[in-house]
Formats: sequence, C-alpha cells, structure tokens
Amino acid sequence: MTRKDDMRFEDFDLRPEILRALDDLGYEEPTPIQEGTIDALLRDKDMIGQAQTGSGKTAAFMLPILDRIEEDSTDLQALVLCPTRELALQVADATRSFAKYLDGVEVVPVYGGAPIVDQIAALGRGGQIVVGTPGRVLDLLRRGKMILSDCRMVVLDEADEMLSMGFIDDVRDIFKRTPWGKQTALFSATMPDPIKRLAEEELHAPVHVKIASKEITVDTIEQRVAFCEPKDKIDLLERFLKEADPRCAIVFARTKIGTQRLADDLKRRGHKVRALHGDMSQGSRDSVMIAFRSQRVPLLVATDVAARGLDVSHVTHVVNYELPDEAEVYVHRVGRTGRVGREGFAISFVAKKEQPKLAQIEALLKRKIQVWGEDAPAPDPTIAATPAAPVGEDEATAMVAAAPTGGSAPAGDAATGAGDGPKRRRRRRGGRGRGTGGEGGQPSASVAAE
Repeated sequence: MTRKDDMRFEDFDLRPEILRALDDLGYEEPTPIQEGTIDALLRDKDMIGQAQTGSGKTAAFMLPILDRIEEDSTDLQALVLCPTRELALQVADATRSFAKYLDGVEVVPVYGGAPIVDQIAALGRGGQIVVGTPGRVLDLLRRGKMILSDCRMVVLDEADEMLSMGFIDDVRDIFKRTPWGKQTALFSATMPDPIKRLAEEELHAPVHVKIASKEITVDTIEQRVAFCEPKDKIDLLERFLKEADPRCAIVFARTKIGTQRLADDLKRRGHKVRALHGDMSQGSRDSVMIAFRSQRVPLLVATDVAARGLDVSHVTHVVNYELPDEAEVYVHRVGRTGRVGREGFAISFVAKKEQPKLAQIEALLKRKIQVWGEDAPAPDPTIAATPAAPVGEDEATAMVAAAPTGGSAPAGDAATGAGDGPKRRRRRRGGRGRGTGGEGGQPSASVAAE
C-alpha cells in the first residue's frame, strides 16, 4: 500500500472519545509509524516497530490500547514496559491526554526510585493500563501486587535501550507471567541480535513496520575521527580533553564495566567525572544526571543508556571512546551535542578492528569523516561548523512485512497486494487466540510510505 498524504485518524475507526482528544491536542494526520502501527494493532497483529525517537511511537501503540479498554472493569488490561522512569512518566502523561474523554480509564506508572507502597496502593484502586520499568514491575509481580491474568496487550518500548541497561532477563521473566494469547508489540530504534531473538521468542507472525527518518541531520555538529590502538585510547582521550577543554562532554563506551573503569581512570587523572550505566540504581542515575545537568560535573562517561532520551542542551563535545555496534546508534550519540541550534563537536577513537564499523557509519552518513590529528587541533565549538550532509533516506519509508508463521524474524519484502487503506473491523474486546500469519494464513502486504 502506498501511504496517502491525506490520511487522517478518523480512517482508523477509533472511538469518538479518542478522536475528540486527538483533535484537542492538534493531531491531524498520522505519522508514518502511527499509520503502519495503528492499522496492524487494530487488526490484532503482533508487531515490531522500528523508528527513531520523536516519531510518534507513544500514540502509535497507545491509541489501539485505549480503543479496546473496558472502562467498567478495573482489571489490568495493558502493560507497557519502558527502560527508564523518565520515559515511563512521559508515556503515562501522554496516555492520560489521549484518554481525557474516556470515563473511568486509569493509568498507573510504576518505577524504581519512588515508594513502592504508594504504587501498590494505586494498583489496589484499579488501573487498566500500567506503564512501568522492568525492575519495579517484576518486584510488584513477585509480591503478588500486580495481576496479569487479564492483560491483553504488552508493549516493549525502546527495547534496544533495555538491552544496553541489562533489563532483558527481567523482561523475559515478565513475559513468562503474561497470558497466552496476548497481543505483543516491540519498539526499537535498532535491532541487535538479542532483540531479534527476543522478538522470535515472544511475538507470533509479527508485522514489521520500519521507518527511515526523512532526514536525520547533524548540521551543527563537526565530526572527526582519530585512529589508535585500544591501549593508547586513554592517553589520546587525555590529550583531546586538554586541547579541546570541553565545557560539558559525554564520553561513550560500549560496556558497563568498561564505562566504570574509564571513569575511574579519568578520576585518578584529576578529572571531575561521573559514570552512567545500567548497573546503577535509579537513585544513583538520578544523582549523576542532576550533577551533570547542573554542570557541577562537566564530564560524563556513559554506555548507550545516555545515547537516547538524554536532553542536556549545554553538551559541547561527544567522544566515541569505542564505536557502537549499530551505525544508527552513532547518530544518536553525536546528537547529544549540537542541541537547540548550538554548534557541537564529536570525535571517534577508532582501533583497527573497529574500522568496519566506521565504514558502516560513513555509509549511513553518506560521506567520509575527516581525521583529527597532530596538525588539526580540536576546533572551538563556538565557531559555526560546516553543515554536514543529511543522514538517512531522501524520503520517509515504512516497510511492513509479516514474518512467517511460527514467530520467526520478519520476512523480506514480498507483497501480496492487500487493500489500499486501513481495514474497518469489528471492535474486539479481550485477548485473541493464536492464528496463522496475515490474512487467511498468507503474509500481509509490504507497505511503502512515500
């Protein structure tokens, strides 16, 4: 199906109360991720959604959830798992806005770093939708304070960030406690192998909606690369920090252990630095971010837990001490600088074994990254950078393909030519059984949004 520019939310046959709330919020035309996702979820499909932050994912999964909520029942009917407290609160607030005209719909956010007794009390009063972090959700389940027997839909938001924070085992444990026959949606900006395996294990014949951003730009970020062996990176970082003298910088490493070790090494060398990674408690992460945002600590060493959702406008420099496994994550990392129109500077330290990753990043950027060396000191970030070429596709595309029956990874791009728009369907209440993939046992159609 070709994306229709004039498609509106009314075309999805959503409940009038939801459409009224969307009108109040100024929502008119669905974004590409919303178009593909809402249609699939309203047709009872499991699905995988790949899209960048800011693409409208929350409305994409929450509108179908609200469309099916039974207000006269206080049972927990939908569970949304988020990697951080901040995202859980954001999703819960957005849900309340979408549900403002649905009488009796309660949204309960649950997360670490807050009194669990208050959250238990809120659950006791009844909440059809729970939005929470994996650790706190699992704690409540083990205490018998959260009951999932009537849960009809589970959403895993920012799955790759959960992986980087070490929550995947908790997520698997939670899935084991959910009912057979539930509908499952997984959203992730990237699809590393562990997330692919999780999708194969938990999703049944999922529809795959993949959105390439229309234009991911790094216009205000000057990028450089420096080649060195792993053993020399700490000395190169020391030299770079001395020459650049960043007012506020994030240094990205790949592993939690490596992140903590690097932060400790920099501290011994006299730097004011803190570490941020998934092995830290929510309270510790909050403490680090308060110090970093207030500029009491100018240097943050982090895993990719900080690559998305961290909005600190005064970050002047980003250092990729180690390159990420996914090229798209590089864009997220360097995007932590150059915020709100400011100039920024990003440098990557590349060992010989990392050069294939650099090649993938340059292919995504569609240009070579200039080398930073002895004769090219770090530029002053207050000087306007030369605009970089746009990253990604020229046009936004949405690729939708159902995986073969049996829950394997999404299939390729074969199309069957199913209709031209969202299907009107009989409104369903409650869970649904496991059938064959697609319509009539056939794979569903590929969809390109142009």
